[in-house]
Amino acid sequence: MGSFIADLAFQTTELPAWGQTVLGAEYRLGPGGKGSNQAVAAARLGGNVSFITTVGRDAFGDLARSTWRAEGINTDYCFDAADAPSGAAAIVVHPRTGENAIVAVPGASSLLTPRDVDRAATRIAESSVFVTQLEVPLATAEHGLRLAHEAGVPTILNAAPALQLPHHVYAYCDYVTPNESEASALTGHPVAGPADAERAAEILLARGCRNVVITLGKDGALAKNAAVTAHVPAFAAGPVVETTGAGDAFTGALAIALAEGLDLVAATRFGCAAAGISVTRHGTARSMPTRAEVDALLRTTA
Repeated sequence: MGSFIADLAFQTTELPAWGQTVLGAEYRLGPGGKGSNQAVAAARLGGNVSFITTVGRDAFGDLARSTWRAEGINTDYCFDAADAPSGAAAIVVHPRTGENAIVAVPGASSLLTPRDVDRAATRIAESSVFVTQLEVPLATAEHGLRLAHEAGVPTILNAAPALQLPHHVYAYCDYVTPNESEASALTGHPVAGPADAERAAEILLARGCRNVVITLGKDGALAKNAAVTAHVPAFAAGPVVETTGAGDAFTGALAIALAEGLDLVAATRFGCAAAGISVTRHGTARSMPTRAEVDALLRTTA
């Protein structure tokens, strides 16, 4: 469950100040949104994926529907918003480092309601894993997590963009997957590497979730629960082109790995492999790797 947002990515070495215009090298338009990206990632890795969202009746909504159709994603619970545009994001990408800065407007995704989630309750209950993020209203995300938790379905909250969550929400979360800046915002403690990530994970576990995986970019990921603490290195799959969407590749892959019965560390490694491939490509949804690509990378680095 989550958002669809059309991504407009602009390459430039210089961020404009207020009132300033800078020239970029190129731009690209493609499908995005954290929820949709994670659904695409899971589908390309072999998952049987259903997606819950709301999109507008506009050109970006058409892009969303064609994307899901091409990836074989079930859209029974992808609802139309008659009076709101589909979401959009301006993504500024540095052409040499691949680093990004993003302004996202969820648009129609912000209209997804707990009542919409109730319409998908049976699908949620029969799933192997339920995944959501915070580009939909917090009340909606919480409701989905609670429905899945009460049905005994493992839940993943990709806490992005980071919000101050009521602590009772963590009790519905089997896995929480922030990046460094999101983990810092959630906990109030700076996170810049594995040692900081371990301390942040301890705080999140104390709030009631069962497992925390903090993604660390080029430093891989830190996975922690009550019994295990592991730093999983990043995978070098080629030159870094764009880091946008790497966290979505990771979370979608983590969901697949957990659905297939992998333990926390092995699932984190699978996620790191998927993320490592995604950063070698432009775009978000379009950068998601296939299962054959991830399996091949894991074999070469075993």
